[in-house]
Amino acid sequence: MCVLRAEGTHRDDVSADSSAEFPDRASMMEVRLQAQEDEITLLKASLADALRRIRLHDQLLPLLKQQLIAVNPGAARVLNQVFCSDGCTSSRKLSSSSAVDGIRHAATRVRRNSEKLGNPERQRKRLDKKAMSSANLLTRSPSLENRAKELIAGAGSPGSRRATYSQGQSIKMFIRGRPITMYIPSNIQNYEDLKMEPPSERLQLDWVYGYRGRDCRANLYFLPTGEAVYFIACVIVLYHINNRTQRHYRKHTDCVRCLTLHPDKVRVASGQTAGVDKDGKPLQPCVLIWDSTSLVTLQQIGLGTFQRGVGSVAFSFADSGAFLCVIDDSNEHMLSVWDCNKCIKYAEVKSTNEAVFAVEFNPSDSTNIITCGKSHVYFWTLNAGQFTKKQGIFGKYKKPKFIQCFVFSLTGDVLTGDSEGNIMTWGKSAADIKTLGKGAKETLQITRQTRAHEGSVFTLCTLQGGALLSGGGKDRKIIRWSADLAPERECEIPEKFGAVRTIADVDGEELLVGTTRNAILRGTFSDGFVAIVQGHVDEMWGLATHPSQNIFLTCGHDRQVCLWKTEEHKLDWCISLEEYGLCADFCPNGSVVSVGLSTGRWMVLDLLTMEVVSESIDGNEQLSVMRYSPDGSFLAVGSHDNFIYIYNVTESGRRYSRFGKCNGHSSFITHLDWSKDGKYIMSNSGDYEILYWDIAAGCKLLRNRFESKDREWASYTCVLGFHVMGVWLEGSDGTDINALCRSHSERMVAVADDFCKVHLFQYPCPKPKAPSHKYEGHGSHVTNVCFTHSDSHLLSMGGKDTCILQWKVVGGGAVDSRERLASTSSASTSSPEPAAS
Repeated sequence: MCVLRAEGTHRDDVSADSSAEFPDRASMMEVRLQAQEDEITLLKASLADALRRIRLHDQLLPLLKQQLIAVNPGAARVLNQVFCSDGCTSSRKLSSSSAVDGIRHAATRVRRNSEKLGNPERQRKRLDKKAMSSANLLTRSPSLENRAKELIAGAGSPGSRRATYSQGQSIKMFIRGRPITMYIPSNIQNYEDLKMEPPSERLQLDWVYGYRGRDCRANLYFLPTGEAVYFIACVIVLYHINNRTQRHYRKHTDCVRCLTLHPDKVRVASGQTAGVDKDGKPLQPCVLIWDSTSLVTLQQIGLGTFQRGVGSVAFSFADSGAFLCVIDDSNEHMLSVWDCNKCIKYAEVKSTNEAVFAVEFNPSDSTNIITCGKSHVYFWTLNAGQFTKKQGIFGKYKKPKFIQCFVFSLTGDVLTGDSEGNIMTWGKSAADIKTLGKGAKETLQITRQTRAHEGSVFTLCTLQGGALLSGGGKDRKIIRWSADLAPERECEIPEKFGAVRTIADVDGEELLVGTTRNAILRGTFSDGFVAIVQGHVDEMWGLATHPSQNIFLTCGHDRQVCLWKTEEHKLDWCISLEEYGLCADFCPNGSVVSVGLSTGRWMVLDLLTMEVVSESIDGNEQLSVMRYSPDGSFLAVGSHDNFIYIYNVTESGRRYSRFGKCNGHSSFITHLDWSKDGKYIMSNSGDYEILYWDIAAGCKLLRNRFESKDREWASYTCVLGFHVMGVWLEGSDGTDINALCRSHSERMVAVADDFCKVHLFQYPCPKPKAPSHKYEGHGSHVTNVCFTHSDSHLLSMGGKDTCILQWKVVGGGAVDSRERLASTSSASTSSPEPAAS
């Protein structure tokens, strides 16, 4: 059953505190761990395949060769034409199908000739049993028979992805040493003469769904233009809160980690994480200073200087923003000050080995800098390029585990918010000569402790006139304080949005609030708060677009199922499940949607009522694909238990009964598609296998894949197939492409890869090294892509970046005609597109 879950806010506090320490390192380790797990799975499959090949080779070749030489020398010559002495194919080899058939016929002749030669009964039975068992070994396992044909036809060298062409019949592609035979359709007369070109259509970033509040701080500001500026993945979004339009700054090459606004309220500085390239080598992080009006990059700060990433940035105020302070994500959290105009480093020092959450210049003195984080608050003085540090002394007050944030009051005091829920007021005190002796200097000590929140104080924000706003973690409260820290007003944000992460003042009354569950709220103390930006909070995999409406559905590891409207650019509804949602598909009639979960369970939801109208379970492993037949009479469920479960669908998608099960894959199901007539299925598995199934004949495996070469498919999401072979780059290891989707016009195919890129290819693209348009924006592996029903837009989903990007398809005759009929969506402007490959 579908239930709403009440997430514990205490867990949000803890996770926010802990994830803030090493967020990128943890994410990188998770990515590496997942890659290692995938590689282990593939190695197991490859090992099993190799053992089967060795067994087949050992059983077939020596046995048949000896028997044929002893009984029928003529048949032995046939065998010698098929195999070389070293197991490779000879220059006069037969086709794979005829070779296997020849083995079977040879085995039959062994039995017949042994009878003619008058062998004793015992010897005849022994020879007959060995010969027939060798031949029947191929028929007992359909996939083994296919592999035997591939082995006979030649497996090639065990490199990465490459292709070999067999004149007039098939082309063989190799991934991790495994041969994948793809048969050339009949309408292609000369494969070598095919010319691959990038599609005439291109993608333009239209909308960005989501906000990174889960593990980042002080990343929401309000501009004089009426825009809220925030980030997610590699994109910085400028969202006009009244016009509901977006602009995008897209010059970062990896996930943006921090953001700050210049005193002129126009320039913005943003820092990114280091990231890694496709070969696993670390990239160099930097800070970019750019104009929020024109989206033009003004300066690049510190390329090659910072380690791992940039955690915090701040402009100076006393000198009109002449300097920029940066703290990187190295072990020592290097604190550096840069001349913004000259882009040179003025000073640098090791700050601490503990996590650092915030850094700011004293607004009245640019030589004073404050940092805070885990178990510390430091007061830095910069003189002649050298730093001196004073540690904040808590004295009689309990030292908190985390100092989360701080601001400067109008009197020059420093106010800090900590994990104990207190606001501490720090002021200068005279030197303690009695204790420290002569020469002791004045120190900064706590002059007042104010109990503010239950749980952490995640953010502090000063208002004009000296008032203060504080945002709580566990209690989810926003409290307005007077200049002397007397509470004036308070409100509590809804539990579903999580804790308060950051606050931005709009006009003194209206506020913008970023939350730990990746939402941005807008409102006042009197009227309450409503969400203007929402998103997922964990890795996403499931994506489906409606067959006739401009809506799409997403699901992921945060146990949320969300329905979005592409024209209004907003969340329509969201429900919480007890398990992960990993895949989804709309019924062709558009009234229901099926969602596959991580435990083998799947459910069907009514789009209008959000109620569960049907529920079932297949196996106990995660489901990877849900796919309705074109007429909606069948539902195929692909599982990690290697089976595809087929269901009859009746009552407009509300009633399901098991029809059959496709059994033949030797690894987990990754993708599947239905034929246009709804009778056949093409499927891919984790060991790079392509199989075809006759569903109408009882889920029968089609052993002769050659017969499926001209079949037309209602959708094309399988990453392995003749028509999409060109999407694989040279050297791919089989896991580099997570998903692909053919447009409904069958003119282009979009690809989601493991290197944060979205590609747009011409369809079909059956030749290696096919050219494409390449687009950046995601900060993690792209898990899924899908075209809307009219091909007017493409949706792409990131994994760990929890970001959904909506791309507008521009150019191309067919798409232009559809765009003229489509409703005009809200305006959207981005910084210049990256170059296409």
